[in-house]
Amino acid sequence: MDIPQFKDVIQKLSVFKRHSSLFVPIVIGLVGALLFVPAQLMSSSLKAQMSEESVMKRSRQIYSLRQDTPASDQWKLEQERQMVYKTDANQISLLAKQLTQRQLLSDKIFPKPKDSSMSLFKDFGKEFRSGVDELLKGVNAGECPTKAELDRILGGLSSGYSRSSPFSRGALRGAGDEITDALCRSKAEAASVYISPINLSGYAFWGEYQYAGTQEAVEDCWYHQLAYWIIEDIIDTIDAVNSSSNSVLTSPVKRLLSVWFTSTEPVTGRIFKTTVSTGRSTKSTARIARDMPRYVLTIQDGLVLPCTARVCNDDIDVVHFNVRVVLSTKVVLRFMQELCGARRHIIRESSGQIGGPRYAKHNQITILESKITSINRQDETHGFYRYGEDAVVELDLICEYVFSRKGYDDIKPESVKQSQIIEILPMGMDYLRGR
Repeated sequence: MDIPQFKDVIQKLSVFKRHSSLFVPIVIGLVGALLFVPAQLMSSSLKAQMSEESVMKRSRQIYSLRQDTPASDQWKLEQERQMVYKTDANQISLLAKQLTQRQLLSDKIFPKPKDSSMSLFKDFGKEFRSGVDELLKGVNAGECPTKAELDRILGGLSSGYSRSSPFSRGALRGAGDEITDALCRSKAEAASVYISPINLSGYAFWGEYQYAGTQEAVEDCWYHQLAYWIIEDIIDTIDAVNSSSNSVLTSPVKRLLSVWFTSTEPVTGRIFKTTVSTGRSTKSTARIARDMPRYVLTIQDGLVLPCTARVCNDDIDVVHFNVRVVLSTKVVLRFMQELCGARRHIIRESSGQIGGPRYAKHNQITILESKITSINRQDETHGFYRYGEDAVVELDLICEYVFSRKGYDDIKPESVKQSQIIEILPMGMDYLRGR
């Protein structure tokens, strides 16, 4: 390198050295200029994000909270709502109690008799029978002609024929059949349903009642009071289904065959009949003697094993019963639904009650087992009955009846309460031993 060029380089370095203090600010300025644009972009994005999340989102949350914030008097509305719930619960409890608060046949016996007079219990029996008679009268119940009636009429007819006539026997037979049919039809047209009170549990029992001591008499009255309530519901069911008819020939329910509570075959619910001859008629001594409701303390105690699994406990008492009817095939389901429906009753008066009768509803029947059987109208069981033109069947039902203990425990005889406890204890001991 020549000397002039070297001097130029030295001179340039001197100038650079002389202005080196400006180098750092210039670099910083350049870097700042380079960072300014992305910083501005990032700042705008950050502002937008902060506006969305911190301002708008939070403001929406605050607004929502303000919307959900209960009013200052909200507690009053909640209190009213809770009072409604409480009222509903109390109403349900009251209805359960009123379920069994029904009128008694006699208010002189329960929970214990006013005196030990035998006439007290015989009067109960009279009330039972007269009550059943009134129920049957209310549904226009009747019976078919008795054999005695037919024999009397046909006997008078036969005496008018000459034995010497060659046509008298055939004519007598034909005339007898026509007279029998006419008499049977007239009975069917005069009644809305066939019901014989003797086929209702308890009616025959109280007709032949024999006093056997105060405790047994009180228990007989108690269980037959339960039976009366059940019979009343069955008759009311028939009345409801037959409401549009006044003749058996057109009534949907033609005949009530029986209402009973006992059975020697709990699996099927059939009633074992032991018959004896009294010289005038044949009767079932088992039915007349002790056919009355009994409490179902275990599932083995009923007429069938209950699908409901309901037995007596601290809240309810359970009874099984058997009812058989002849009815049109068109109303089988309707009859079953009506039987399990609600009915109105007058609430039993309490001491000090003021005012007229009060009413409540009860719905206590559940069907556990049903059986439908065709019938032979020419059979002895149906020979004198006229059912009209409808196809008819026999409907056999085993049902349970539930009593609310709150509604009648205050009048339940003490001996009945004790018998429930005594019967449960041995079974409990057997269960413990089995474990």
